[in-house]
Amino acid sequence: MRLLATHFIQKPLGRALLGASARVARTLVLTGAAVMAISIVPSEAIAQADGGRVVGRVVDGETGRALIGARVMVQGEDVGTLAGIDGRYILTGVPRTPFAVTVSYLGYGDRTVGELEVPTGGALNLDLTMMPQAVAIEGITVSAGGERGTVSRALSSQRLAIGVVNAVTSEQIARSPDGDAAAAVRRVSGVSVQDGKYVLVRGLGERYTTTSLNGSRIPSPEPEKKMVPLDLFPSGLIQSITTVKTFTPDQPGDFSGAQVDIQTREFPARREASYSYSVGFNPSVTGRTLTAAPAAGGEWLALATQPRRIPAALQNRTSFEDVRQQDFNSMVRGFRNTWAVEQQTALPSTSMAASVGGSSDLFGRRVGYLASATYSLDQAARLDEVRAVALPGADGTTTEASRYEGATGRTSVLWGGLVNVSALLGTAHRLIFDGSFNRSADNDGRRERGVDENTGADLRIDRLQYVERGVLSGRLKGEHQVGQRHRLDWGVGASSVTRSEPDRSEIVYLIEHGASGEELPAAWALSGSEVAVRTFADLREEALEASVNYRLSLGSPNRPLDLVLGGLARSTERDADNQAWSVQSLGRNALTMDRSLREQAPEEIFGESFTNPDDSVFSVAPMANGGSYRASDRVFAAYSMIEWMLTQRLQLVTGARLEHSELELDAMSTLRKEYSASPTYTDVLPALTLNLGLSDTQNLRFSVSQTLARPEYREIAPVQYREVIGGENTRGNDELRRTLIRNVDLRWELYPSRDETMSVALFAKRFHDPIERIYLATSGTAINTFVNAAGADNYGVELEARTGLGRFGRALERFGLFANATLMRSEIRIGNEGLASTTNPNRPMLGQSPYVLNAGLSYADPAASTSATLLYNVAGKRIVAAAGAPLPDVYEMARPTLDLSLRFPLLGGLAGKLDLQNLLDAPHRVEQGTVLREHYRSGRSISLGVTVRR
Repeated sequence: MRLLATHFIQKPLGRALLGASARVARTLVLTGAAVMAISIVPSEAIAQADGGRVVGRVVDGETGRALIGARVMVQGEDVGTLAGIDGRYILTGVPRTPFAVTVSYLGYGDRTVGELEVPTGGALNLDLTMMPQAVAIEGITVSAGGERGTVSRALSSQRLAIGVVNAVTSEQIARSPDGDAAAAVRRVSGVSVQDGKYVLVRGLGERYTTTSLNGSRIPSPEPEKKMVPLDLFPSGLIQSITTVKTFTPDQPGDFSGAQVDIQTREFPARREASYSYSVGFNPSVTGRTLTAAPAAGGEWLALATQPRRIPAALQNRTSFEDVRQQDFNSMVRGFRNTWAVEQQTALPSTSMAASVGGSSDLFGRRVGYLASATYSLDQAARLDEVRAVALPGADGTTTEASRYEGATGRTSVLWGGLVNVSALLGTAHRLIFDGSFNRSADNDGRRERGVDENTGADLRIDRLQYVERGVLSGRLKGEHQVGQRHRLDWGVGASSVTRSEPDRSEIVYLIEHGASGEELPAAWALSGSEVAVRTFADLREEALEASVNYRLSLGSPNRPLDLVLGGLARSTERDADNQAWSVQSLGRNALTMDRSLREQAPEEIFGESFTNPDDSVFSVAPMANGGSYRASDRVFAAYSMIEWMLTQRLQLVTGARLEHSELELDAMSTLRKEYSASPTYTDVLPALTLNLGLSDTQNLRFSVSQTLARPEYREIAPVQYREVIGGENTRGNDELRRTLIRNVDLRWELYPSRDETMSVALFAKRFHDPIERIYLATSGTAINTFVNAAGADNYGVELEARTGLGRFGRALERFGLFANATLMRSEIRIGNEGLASTTNPNRPMLGQSPYVLNAGLSYADPAASTSATLLYNVAGKRIVAAAGAPLPDVYEMARPTLDLSLRFPLLGGLAGKLDLQNLLDAPHRVEQGTVLREHYRSGRSISLGVTVRR
């Protein structure tokens, strides 16, 4: 903490610490287990070597609070223990024969769970719930089946949460074809996913959703977005994805739509190992010849930036004055001589995963561990691809311009791993280490043809784009219980995020017609500065974070009162650089005089034939659509909160969070124009929540709060980025202000059984200074930028239901049905004439869908380990860019998806799976009025796989 404080106060030392945070994260990941082992001291509580083991937690069935000191006994045996930190307990020396466990605690009715049996391997997971009782009554006895099950555990956590919470668990993910966190989170009420990776909650844009990994903030590897692309996280590493929709002071203040927390898998009670492999086919892609990008080596591991590095002759060049022709030739030769797409036969997609975990005694302490790794390689395509620009037409209509048609082939790699270690130091202390690493790469080759609106030329464009992303995170946490009233939690962590887009190439060929109208061979287009472009982009973000939380428990078991205090310090350093270079032809030379030479492949044109020291054919110039920026961001927070059971059924949660942020941003365009901004804000964010237990199975929740949303660094940096020929400029605005949001939520919940739920929720939000992305149409290249509107309102209703169908007949008892729907509406308030001239005043907020619908039908036969799940998802059309009159806004249209997943046993302990994805093959469509701005489809896919567990 002292180092962090010094870091925030003394900037030079701060930059040095942040520059080392990537090394800190790597060190934490590699040595986390060693740190845990060193922290463990010998204890007299050495586990017994014979017999089985039962582990779990004891919690209050109404509030979910841990019951520290609860007595857990095996009936008829001299085996027992007391629940410690977080209500956790370990029973050792448990008999191998069937047995029962009884738990007792002052002020609660005794609870007995029978029909228990330790499985092969010697460990059993058993969480126990207890109900407060004013007077002693006869104990309650239930079967073991009533205490276990990950779906029921998720619903129990939802019921006992202090706010509005929804979750998807590893069990649900395992029964779906979802391969990453982005696909899995679509099943949560009110959630939709944009571009296959960015989460939108309750129809709000991605800026209003924050993402954390095991409770710690994840930096974004995207230069233009705040939201983390969730396709970075393989589903095989995920224990649960929790979406918290109401703010409480112990959460980050930049929270409006939701806080999405990805919890990686926890270690099992006994040693387990699993291995899986699957292969996938897409009839529209696999085995077909498709457009593709040439490989440079290393793409299969997402480690292919080195062959694509920026030429030495251009590295750190700040001036092009007095550049000699020999230097231009050296620059052109320095580029990797790869420009054109190639044709490849698409191979099947593959994925594999392995994990090992368990718990064992180390120096007399119980230590849990989990190590897991996944890898996937996928070949996909965007088929029937179209892009176009909309221009104002007569009588308020829109006119299509610069329409290009083509296809994109993509090879994607995603792999990752995690190491989780947890140790109980006696019954009152626990240390936890979470380390994870994820890496992905997309290698795209795109060819398209169309007519340029400005010149009327018939053009063919090849684009090669390779993007690598990586997230490295390490966090050490401590949980300490002092008596039954004092609880202290702390955490310190480091993270590093990278995004590299090296050597993106774009080459333009001109298609002309002969005197008799015949089409001539395509030739390299000479005119203009965008006929041969190379772009190099790199982003690195490193962060340090420390937090502490203290809980003082007052009152009685029937009327608990908790005072919670805490603080957080986070420091972030981001460096982003984007450089674009145009290769052009000089005056009269061999290429300009001989069209047949320009008809050659670009690798011939830009090869050694015209770049010898004495050649005077090419020049190289920087392009305006590029630049760099550096951001130093500091956030301090402190909060106080009270959780108070006013009556046996009414809980009050209230408090406030004080959050101070300081941002220093320096930006520079490719043309060396400098910009700077240093916004500083101090905000008090109050919150109040009332939870009323209408009955043992019904809750009513009411919440009011104020939160905020800060602009993304790139949105403040006024530097441009775009594709060539008809692409869109994106330019930041250094006058952006942060947004304040007032939130109101009301939700009724019903839990007919442990596996069933029904809820109705109303929500409303009022935004002050919301940030909107607006689209400015021009006769040439379109421009996107960001502005503050005066205000906006967002409101809606959420409906959710999950039920077993056995209540409708014995023949349906193995079937289950779930559905959730969110209906919403938003209205923007422009508030000033300058903005009113650039955006339509009567429209929803950016990213707002009028509805989101999820539904699923499941079948499960536990005895045969067989399951089937049919999943449906659709989100209504939403604005992706707000246009200025007379043009209408740009909408991404609704795209329904339907997936089917089967799980079944095989011989020899193997389990099989069959996944059918995107069965509807609905196209991705972006429209602006009557103009189709974007269109493509991806085809249906089939995946077969096997899993073995030991």
